Amino acid sequence: MAKAKTAKAAYRCSECGWQTSKWVGRCGECQTWGTVLEAASATPARVVTAGPVSTPARPIGKIDVHSAQTRPTGLDELDRVLGGGIVPGAVLLLAGEPGIGKSTLLLEVAALASTGGGAAGEVPRQGGPGRRVLYVTGEESAEQVRLRADRVGAITDELYLAAETELSAVLGHIDTVEPVLVVVDSIQTIGTSEVDGAPGGVTQIREVAANLIRVAKERGVTVVLVGHVTKEGAIAGPRLLEHLVDVVLYFEGDRHSRLRMIRAIKNRYGPTDELGCFDLSEVGIVGLPDPSGLFLTRRDEPVPGTCVTVTLEGRRPLVAEVQALVAKSHLPSPRRATSGLDTSRVAMVLAVLAQRCKISMHEQDVYVSTVGGVRLTETSVDLALALAVAGSTVEQSLSGSLIALGEVGLAGEVRVVPGVQRRLAEAARLGFKHAVVPRGSLELADGSPLKRADPQLSSFEGMKVMEVDSLQQALQTAFTAP
Repeated sequence: MAKAKTAKAAYRCSECGWQTSKWVGRCGECQTWGTVLEAASATPARVVTAGPVSTPARPIGKIDVHSAQTRPTGLDELDRVLGGGIVPGAVLLLAGEPGIGKSTLLLEVAALASTGGGAAGEVPRQGGPGRRVLYVTGEESAEQVRLRADRVGAITDELYLAAETELSAVLGHIDTVEPVLVVVDSIQTIGTSEVDGAPGGVTQIREVAANLIRVAKERGVTVVLVGHVTKEGAIAGPRLLEHLVDVVLYFEGDRHSRLRMIRAIKNRYGPTDELGCFDLSEVGIVGLPDPSGLFLTRRDEPVPGTCVTVTLEGRRPLVAEVQALVAKSHLPSPRRATSGLDTSRVAMVLAVLAQRCKISMHEQDVYVSTVGGVRLTETSVDLALALAVAGSTVEQSLSGSLIALGEVGLAGEVRVVPGVQRRLAEAARLGFKHAVVPRGSLELADGSPLKRADPQLSSFEGMKVMEVDSLQQALQTAFTAP
């Protein structure tokens, strides 16, 4: 008689749940060492029968949307990115590098929410159970957060503070305080004894996030989670976390500068192409409604290797300066260093300059940077980058009143970019008098030319706009402009 087969032992990762038939020292899913342990083999899936429903299905037209309306946070720049404000029951994930100012920003938001979300000049409404905000810190003590609150002026009666690292305690505080907004700083420090693994691990983050999301949806409480980032700039933890939350925000900026920017990578309630600008100082963080000009260098005389362009962040035009330095190289492989620009895009523009415009830099070091720590990813920066590099190579400066915008193609052509009228209007507002743009930028969608009487052009009436077809023509036009 054949002997019955016994269940084969399996091994499972205590961090992410990955399973394998034999032991390995490193998890094949999360790449963590020493987390693969012996476990019983997986049981077959059970058949789940229909049961009682918590809320009956209703026609979509009868769903009340009043409770899901956005509520302003009091910071106009943050509201711009969120699409008007925060939504009750929404879960937000704010990620950024250490020391960038995430805690300061959220402490400011919590203080404004606890006083009614009053904007500048608005009289704060009275507090009460409907205005309570809970700030949970797992990285600092309550005393440390209080010192920061004193410095930035975030002391209110309805702002509650708790220093906890256990999920059950956090849920207990939510039951006691009954807040409208909960800030968890950060989710990597919160853990639960119900699952294996250390706080910050994949399993722990998944369990903690799932419970906080459940509470947010059931009670209509807005939850803001602070997340760490890896050295590559991605959000630490499982990718599932970004799929579960409603909004994913990135808080970025140069640590040596006061300028901070916030972007929405995912937003179920608003746009994902907006940018919020803030000024971080010792007394807190304030929004910058007019950041144009922060990314420019103020000088009396023009310098070779600089060119000004206008980039669009959502619907907001930003005037920024591109700087380039071309110097004799003493290395077999010349250096190519970039800051604030896409490295592959810079390499492409340099190749087009060498092949189409006969500006060779195979024996030159090339350094390219932006001013003010801004990161320019739009292809409209190509023309300004090419002019800056060419000016540094031939030691010739551009006019201080000139801007350039356009995409450079591999054939040396200059392509039209969207929103040229809005970009030119912003440049004219800041005093620029000349612009080099791709041919066809001042035409309507049907190809007919725009007239100066057109409302889109009235805001840059005094600007001389020069249209070009190719990069070669752009170089001739820009360096001969007055």
